[in-house]
Amino acid sequence: MPDQLGEQTRDRTSVELFAGAGGLALGVQRAGFRPLLYNEFDKRAGETLEANGAKPRGDEERIPKPGEPCPLVVGDVRELSMEYLRDAEVDVLAGGPPCQPFSLGGAHKGTEDARNMFPQMFRAVRQIRPKAVICENVRGLLRPSFKRYFDYIQRELELPFEERADGASWEEHDEILKRRREEEPRDPSERYEVIMTPVNAADYGVPQIRHRVILVAFRADLNVDIEAFKRAVRPQYSEEALIRSMLDGSYWKRHRAIREVPDHVVERVHARLPKELPQELPQDEDGEKKPWRTLRDAIAGIDGNKPLPPVPEELFDRKEHYLGGFTYHIGWPGARIYDGHTPNELDRPAKTVKAGVHGVPGGESVMLLDDREPDPEAPNGWKYKHRYMTVRETARVMTFPDDHKLEGPRGEKMRQLGNAVPVLLGEVFAKAVAAALDEAESRR
Repeated sequence: MPDQLGEQTRDRTSVELFAGAGGLALGVQRAGFRPLLYNEFDKRAGETLEANGAKPRGDEERIPKPGEPCPLVVGDVRELSMEYLRDAEVDVLAGGPPCQPFSLGGAHKGTEDARNMFPQMFRAVRQIRPKAVICENVRGLLRPSFKRYFDYIQRELELPFEERADGASWEEHDEILKRRREEEPRDPSERYEVIMTPVNAADYGVPQIRHRVILVAFRADLNVDIEAFKRAVRPQYSEEALIRSMLDGSYWKRHRAIREVPDHVVERVHARLPKELPQELPQDEDGEKKPWRTLRDAIAGIDGNKPLPPVPEELFDRKEHYLGGFTYHIGWPGARIYDGHTPNELDRPAKTVKAGVHGVPGGESVMLLDDREPDPEAPNGWKYKHRYMTVRETARVMTFPDDHKLEGPRGEKMRQLGNAVPVLLGEVFAKAVAAALDEAESRR
């Protein structure tokens, strides 16, 4: 399978830390990078990576040849040496390091959570010296209470070889970094140019509202065109374009060619839309943006996927019936809607998939259906039915291919998906990195 982890045979190479279920790894691989190593702490996620083609490495530190499975190390990254990868001239080091909360107890008294793994990302940079780095993390790092520390993280990524002394606070180290960054670099290959991009995955074609931060860093000696990279990762999708496609009927025409959409559903959706939009949507030099993709788009099939079949109520039995030949498309009973637990709507991008089980607060795994039933207490006399999203539907919302395997029971599969980077989002940024490296190397 061309998308299977570990089978990429292109020229550029990558290393993936905190690989999880393989979302970012697969996006990087689709952008043309051949993986040389995966590392993941969680045993179940490691089983998922292995099920998709990665091969446990053991103690042998070897660089795989093109066409060979990617070596996998399941265990604590703090115990993993990556020095042997230095001579491989790795193009991209990628990963979403856990960045747990920390507290600020007054001036120069910040305390960090031991689970913060950004320092391990910087250690990997020192050992491997990759041409580029891609880090994904939660949008909460942009909160005012985190700003000082997040600014420090970016300066560490810019100057990873300015190691923090044993016993020094992060504030003390930050002051050293601030001074060093004003000096001419002694060795440009030990300094990185960092680009921080807040993103909503829906703006990149992912059928999900998912706010994150992506850090990309290029080794300074490569002289990458940073402005060109920024242009390459500008959003290409918008809510306004989705609304327009609904108002002009093209959205409904496309879906009715796949499966019936009742008139009452269209009327319900249109009742909440603005009655008109500006004659022309805002454009940039790349042209008009495309419509946000919706949960209905994901279920109907995006980019050539086959439509997922409905799950009838009589099959809400927690059993795998291989509906339409799909795996993990299993009906699950007991879905509820209540205040503070609102469901996904088919004609919006899905809510953020979170790393919880099927009943996580907020209704992230409950969806409204097109079917309705009489309800004398409802304002219009009707109530729409609802159910839990299947694991397969959730995987599509995360833009994993249908042949991507997930190991463990339902709750574990959902947790892995909630922790993952949407494949398409990773691919967009990795392709922009590849193009930036290609352009820079063509000038050397």
